[in-house]
Amino acid sequence: MSNKIHREITPLQEDDCFLVFDRKRKLFNFPVHFHPEYELNFIANADGARRVVGDHMEEIDDLELVMVGPNLYHGWENYKNSGSVLLHEVTLQFPGDLFQNQLLQKNILKPIRELLHNSNRGILFSKETSLMAAERLIHMSKKRSFDSYIEFQSLLYDLAISRDQRLLTNISFQKNNDFYNSDKIEKIYNFVRDNYTQRIKLEDAANLLNMSIVSFSRLIKQRTGKSFVDFVNEVRLGYATRMLIETTKSVSEICYECGFNNISNFNRTFKKKQNCTPSEFRTNFNGERNVY
Repeated sequence: MSNKIHREITPLQEDDCFLVFDRKRKLFNFPVHFHPEYELNFIANADGARRVVGDHMEEIDDLELVMVGPNLYHGWENYKNSGSVLLHEVTLQFPGDLFQNQLLQKNILKPIRELLHNSNRGILFSKETSLMAAERLIHMSKKRSFDSYIEFQSLLYDLAISRDQRLLTNISFQKNNDFYNSDKIEKIYNFVRDNYTQRIKLEDAANLLNMSIVSFSRLIKQRTGKSFVDFVNEVRLGYATRMLIETTKSVSEICYECGFNNISNFNRTFKKKQNCTPSEFRTNFNGERNVY
């Protein structure tokens, strides 16, 4: 199934810092794809279209701004959008090595470091932030100067500190996820990742950090916004959705390989997170698409 997802060769050259494309068209015509560059995508007048980012799919409103990290599946499909209004798309791409790791460790760049890290799960920004960024992106698309590079850096920083950001994919959908800002959570994530196919007990995870169950549960809730059970299920769902996309294994096989104890529980947990059953998710992702 992974052959339905295209590897895009972007026009970025080795000596490019970034590229901006400003285009207007009736309908989306590029399939779900991935590439090693970071991408920031502003879209207007596409009400009813569908956003696909990793294992996330959702119908969109009239405008939005999304950032995706390297090699994360993404694309926009026409879905319910008829093309009656000319859609406007402004895309900014920049290479992953533009910011050297040593530079990103500086305190002043911490927000940008976190922005780049979070983009590995896909970031949806608020409408207010989208409108703020749109004018600046359009302006950058018309200029090629050092001033535009300064504006690019400034825009990334403003996006990094903007409010109401929403991460789109499940925790474990990206294979190389990490929690660099919390050693304890990273340790628990690695424990869950290594054992997600088996039964995972709350007390075993708490013992790993030498904490009581109450203190451990409070820590998980504070740092992830989820209960430990929900955290474990999200890790399992990340692996499950990737298998639904990339393999031909049956839903039943995927259910048990990802640590769910029965099909009904798997379907219920999956639908609560994805608003569709595993079978519907596979059909939506790999079935016939409204692309022209």
